[in-house]
Formats: sequence, C-alpha cells, structure tokens
Amino acid sequence: MSSNILEPGEIENAAMTPPFVQLPPLDMFSKRAARLETLAKGHPMAAYLQLLAKICHAQQSVLDAPPSQPELDAHTLAGALQHDMLPLAVDTLLHNTGWQVQLDALLNTFIKQNNDLPEAVQQALQRLQLADIKQRNIWATALLSGRFSAVPGALTPFLGAALQLAWRYWLKSINAEDIREREDQTECPCCGSLPVTGVIRHRRPIDGVRYLLCSLCATEWHYVRLKCSHCLNTRALDYLHFDDSPHGVKAEVCPECNTYLKQLYLEIAPSGEALSADLASLDLDLALTEKNLQRRAPNLLLAPGHEGETN
Repeated sequence: MSSNILEPGEIENAAMTPPFVQLPPLDMFSKRAARLETLAKGHPMAAYLQLLAKICHAQQSVLDAPPSQPELDAHTLAGALQHDMLPLAVDTLLHNTGWQVQLDALLNTFIKQNNDLPEAVQQALQRLQLADIKQRNIWATALLSGRFSAVPGALTPFLGAALQLAWRYWLKSINAEDIREREDQTECPCCGSLPVTGVIRHRRPIDGVRYLLCSLCATEWHYVRLKCSHCLNTRALDYLHFDDSPHGVKAEVCPECNTYLKQLYLEIAPSGEALSADLASLDLDLALTEKNLQRRAPNLLLAPGHEGETN
C-alpha cells in the first residue's frame, strides 16, 4: 500500500467554472452491469459481482419500461427548488409507495431474466415479495439510515437496487440547472444522501475536477479536491491505494475525523464506473479498517460486515 501520493497543486482552471450538478445517463444501470461483468473476471468475489450485474440489468429494463405509477407533483418540486430545499428528499419520498412499485417490478423482471438461481437468492426474493408495505418501509428506512444490521443481509442488494431505481426514475423530473450550488455540499443536493465515492474526471473541460457520486440517486455534484467531504478538513490528507490495483481507486484519508472516501481516477481507469469500482476494491476497505479508519460512505448493494439474518 502506498501513501502520501502527491496531488496536482492547482486542479481548477481559473477561466472555467465546472457545472455544479451532473445527472446520470439514462443507460447508467446498463453501463454499471457491463463494468461489473468485466470486473468479475478472475475476482475473488466473482459470483457476487455477477449477481449484482444481473440486478443492474433488471434495473435498466425497468427504467426503460417503467411500471405505471403517479408522477411527482410538479408544483411541489418547483416549490422545493425555489426555496432551496431537496426536491427528492429521502424522508419525504420514502412515504411515497412509488418505490415499492419499482421494487415489485424489479423483482419480477429479475426472476424472468434469470433461471437456476441459488436457493438463498430465491428465498430472499420470496421474502421481499411476501413482505407487506410496512415491513418493506422499515427495512428501507434502516438501509438508507445506515443501520445495515437491521436489514437481512440477503435482502440488501435487492432493496438497495429498488431504491436506486425509484430515485433515478424520479430524477427524470429534475433539471440540473435548477439545483443551486452550495459551498461545501457534503450530501446530495437532490435527495440528501451521502456519496458512495468521489470521481476524478479526466477529459476537458473538467479534466482533474472532482465530483461526488450520490449513493442513492446517482447525481454527481462538484466538490473541490484536497478537502475532506466529511469534516471539511484541508490539512494533511493522505491518499492510500494498492500499487497493483487495476480499478483506479484511491482512498482519501482524513486524519482529523479518521474517515476515508474512495476516489475513482478516470485517468487511470478510463472505462471505470464508481459504484462497481467500489465493490471490486473491498480489499482496500479491509486494509483501511485494520488501520482503524472509518468508512462513512454507504454502498446500497452491499451490507458491510453483516453476519447472519436479522428480522
């Protein structure tokens, strides 16, 4: 593992202001699935990455042909944006049954697209299908609150995928230019969720610019480099990675709050995708945990350190 990697001293072009928000492409789940399939080859977690790729394919199918459900109220969205509030706030939309419509569509699509599923996966699918609205909401609330131990581990990737799908669907109602920029925005300006990783861009006009990727709706928002996205510290940040890592991932470590956030460097891995790169580099998380560093960023497709079933 290497440390003290030097970062460019000046990464922002004074003549150019990066766009604050970038919304994900409509084929984001398809691209994520393809990247997971590539990363699974020869990987110690190949079976799990392949399962997640299949889930992403199902997400894309549902996003391309969404189930019938009421659209979000345009007046409410406009009011939220006008008053500088989160247009897709998690606390508000978790009470909207639309995400559960997306969950049912995702489960049905996944089952249709995949045969000979392992028994544990079949049991997880059945448990989610039979669960009532209240129980599903309890699990979803726990997952989005970071209380992973309160969610049965086998359900996490399907619940997380459904929530990502629902918020991505609702994101269609948002115009990126309507999102007001705030300095030191450490949570998603669309839904209020934490970032899963940072992404260092590699092409003009935003070459070298960092965006944080929302763990829920996949919105990216500009956040200056060399600053902790948790406590805002700018002193003595460290950058740790494995020398032979093929993923283009480094961890930005803050000595002030003892946390870290992974960064995907597209210059190193031009075909990289942030969420899949995070999943494929869990060995880095293990190494950082041994150093008593804390991960604050959630990945909704993975229950960290989950042991056994929790009711």
